[in-house]
Amino acid sequence: MILIIHQNASQVLEVLKDGKSLDIKFNSCVEAFWALSEKFQDDIIAWCDVALKPQLNIASWNKVFHHNLIMASYGVNTMYLPQSIGYVDQLPFANVLSELTYATWRMSSDVGGLKGEVILKFKDFFDSIQNFEYLINSIAKLGQQNGLFCYSAPGLIKSGKRSSLEYTATKNELFSFVFQYYKSFRVVILFWCIFKFEKEVPLFSFFTSFFRSKFFQKKIDLSDISINSKRIFTNSNSIDVIIPTIGRTQHVLQVVDDLKNQTLLPKRVIIIEQNQYPNVHSELTEKLNEEYPFEIIHKYIHQTGACNARNIALKEIKSEWVFFCDDDNRIENDLLRRGLEEIRKYGVEVLNTAYIQTGESRIYEDVKQWGTFGAGNGIVLTSAIKDISFSMVFEHSYGEDVDFGMQLRKLGNEIMFHPNLEIIHLKATMGGFRTKPKLPWFSEVYAPKPSPALMALALKYYSKQQLLGFKTVLFLKFYASQTIKNPFKYYNNMQKRWEASNKWAKYLIKENE
Repeated sequence: MILIIHQNASQVLEVLKDGKSLDIKFNSCVEAFWALSEKFQDDIIAWCDVALKPQLNIASWNKVFHHNLIMASYGVNTMYLPQSIGYVDQLPFANVLSELTYATWRMSSDVGGLKGEVILKFKDFFDSIQNFEYLINSIAKLGQQNGLFCYSAPGLIKSGKRSSLEYTATKNELFSFVFQYYKSFRVVILFWCIFKFEKEVPLFSFFTSFFRSKFFQKKIDLSDISINSKRIFTNSNSIDVIIPTIGRTQHVLQVVDDLKNQTLLPKRVIIIEQNQYPNVHSELTEKLNEEYPFEIIHKYIHQTGACNARNIALKEIKSEWVFFCDDDNRIENDLLRRGLEEIRKYGVEVLNTAYIQTGESRIYEDVKQWGTFGAGNGIVLTSAIKDISFSMVFEHSYGEDVDFGMQLRKLGNEIMFHPNLEIIHLKATMGGFRTKPKLPWFSEVYAPKPSPALMALALKYYSKQQLLGFKTVLFLKFYASQTIKNPFKYYNNMQKRWEASNKWAKYLIKENE
C-alpha cells in the first residue's frame, strides 16, 4: 500500500510504502495521486490527513479492499460535498445512513484509497482537475455507474467518536459538480432549492457551472480489471426459494419446473399461496403432488399481500442462501449456480439479476452497485436478513422491496446488479391484487400526492434536502399532466395533497412499525 499523508487535502507531507517513508516530493495531492498510481499500479494508493494518521487501522484494510474494483473513504472530520447534493440526488448513495460500511460515491479526503491501475482509467477524463477532493469525488461518481464499488468504510480507522462533519466544497464547486455529473436540469433545481430553502442567491455559481465539461453518463471501461474477492461468507451452496403467489397456478408450476432443471438444485421451494376467500379450494395443492428433487413447502393462507406472504416464507428458510422469486418468472437452468459464483467473485451479500420482459433489451450493461432491491429476482445471504422483514407499511401498495433493500444497506450489506444473469418476467395478467383494499385516504378531499407509501419511503430514508428536492421535482413534473393551469392555484392544491400524503405516511409508519 502507498499512503499519502497530507494536510488539508493540499500539501503532501510524506509518502509511505508499506509503512516506510519514500524519498519523494510532490507539490500537491493531485500530483502525487497521478504519479504514484502510474508508478505503483498494483498497489492501493491511499490518502490520510496527518491528524488522523495515529487512528489508521491498517490491519483491517484488506477486509475493506477485498477486490480490485473498490474505492473507499471515511469522513471523520470533513466531507467534500454538502448535504445540498440531496436536492438533486435522491438515490441512497447520496445519503450515508449507517456507521457500518455503506455504498456511496461521496468521498472524503480524511482517509481512503483505491487501486493504482483503477485510478489510471480516469486520467484522460480528469487530468485537468487540480482540487484533490473534487477529483476523488469525480472518480467515485463516474466510476460507480461504470462498475466501481464505492463505500464509506469506518473500518479504515480505529474505533472512535466521529465528529460533526465540516463540508469543504464551495458553492462554485457544488454547482460545477452537479452540472458535470447530472442532467443540466438538475442545476436549475439546485439553484431554486438553495434560493428557496437556504435563502441564498448563488447566481455566479449557477451561470459559471454551464461552462464546465460534461461527464454525465460517460463510459469508463473497467472490464479488464481482475476481480476475485477475498471475502468468504460461507462455503455452502444450499439455497431455498420463496415464491408468493395469488391466482397463478400454471405460472407457479412453470417456475417450479424451471427450478427442477437447475444445475444447482435448491433445497426447499417455499410457496405462499394467498386467497382471501377461506372456502375456495387451492388448485396448487393437487398440482404439486409429483416427485420433485427438492422439498416443497406449500402454505395456503387467506390473508392477501406480498409483504405478509414473504414474511411467512422467511420464517421457513433453513439454507445459507435464499432466492426471492416471483410467480411469473422464467429462469435459465444455470441461474442459481452462476448467481452464487458471481456473489463469491465480488464478495457481496445480495445479488439482483437483470429482470426483463419478453422482447425487451437490457438497459444496463455493467455489474454495479444497485440503488434498489428486487424482491422477485434476488439472491441473498440468509444471515444478512435474519433481523429484518418486509414492512407492512407497504402492504397492498408498492415500495416494500425498496424498503427491504434499505434495511439491508443500513446493516452494512451490499446489493449488486448483474446484467449477465437474466430472469424473464412474464408480467402475467392474472394474479396481483385480486380485490383492491379500501385504503383510509380514499375519502380525503385532496388525494394524497405522492402516494402515502412513497412518502413513507421518503420520510424513512431521505435527508431533509433529499425530501425537499423530491418535492420540488414532483411539483414541477406533475404540473403538465393535470388540469389546474393557474400556477398559484396549482401550488396551493399540491401543497394540500402533499400534506395529506405526509399525514397518512406517518400514520402508516406509526401503525405498522
